[in-house]
Amino acid sequence: MSAQKVAVVTDSTTYLPPDVRERLGIPVIPLNVLWGEEVLKDGVDIDPPTFYRRLQTAKVMPTTSQPSAGEFREFFRQVAEEKKTDTLVGVFISSELSGTIASAEAAKALLPDLRIEIVDSRSTSMGQGFQAMAAAEAAQAGASVDEVVTAAIQVRESLHILFMVDTLEFLHRGGRIGGAKRFLGTALQIKPLLGLDGVIEAVEQVRTKKKALSRMLEILRERAGSNFIFRMAVVHANAPEEAQALASEAQAVLKPQEFYMAEVSPVIGTHTGPGTLGICIVTR
Repeated sequence: MSAQKVAVVTDSTTYLPPDVRERLGIPVIPLNVLWGEEVLKDGVDIDPPTFYRRLQTAKVMPTTSQPSAGEFREFFRQVAEEKKTDTLVGVFISSELSGTIASAEAAKALLPDLRIEIVDSRSTSMGQGFQAMAAAEAAQAGASVDEVVTAAIQVRESLHILFMVDTLEFLHRGGRIGGAKRFLGTALQIKPLLGLDGVIEAVEQVRTKKKALSRMLEILRERAGSNFIFRMAVVHANAPEEAQALASEAQAVLKPQEFYMAEVSPVIGTHTGPGTLGICIVTR
């Protein structure tokens, strides 16, 4: 393996558990939560508990935006200096959900002295996070830049993500509803089961939350097939108790080698709304 030093970076929508981010040394560029006249840096100026408390009484609903090309240029330059490297790999939120990658590409063009490889995770949250983790682990092991990129892509190709929202209102209002729009207008008690592969996909309608969560596990078990589940994460938006219960059941049913619990970042919570529960698995 090459001794070339590669820095792996990601954006705040991964919302990696802090101990993982610290252990792997992954710098994070924040996206923005726009709330009235305020511009709040995701995970810096606002954290999930504060975000959901404020959402309960907000008269104005938040929106989101990606970092500018200028912010990305400053971020890339700062990481290169801090990590003492001229080679970076960025693993970012799906280009079909956000303009983040477009900003990163624009910044890359302004930094010809750095080699910057950009990976479209076709995901967000821990689906993106697992790709960033694999890339960072490869980089720490001394992998070349091409091998680091390959490590992320291999995870992207073996990812399965399912999630359930309490209401489609937030996805619809934020324009991120994708294939789930066919579930709009269904009875209130219906719980939409959604998937993510670049865009949000409609999977099934289930009558109750309990059945939806149970069905989520069945589908993931089917999708894993004969492969074993290397990593799994349960993610939630302001639903810690339900997430803990789901985590216990999911670990018993899916038997992952590694398990993680993560919150949904305020930027993603703006689009999914509170009460969202999801599972992400990486198979081998």
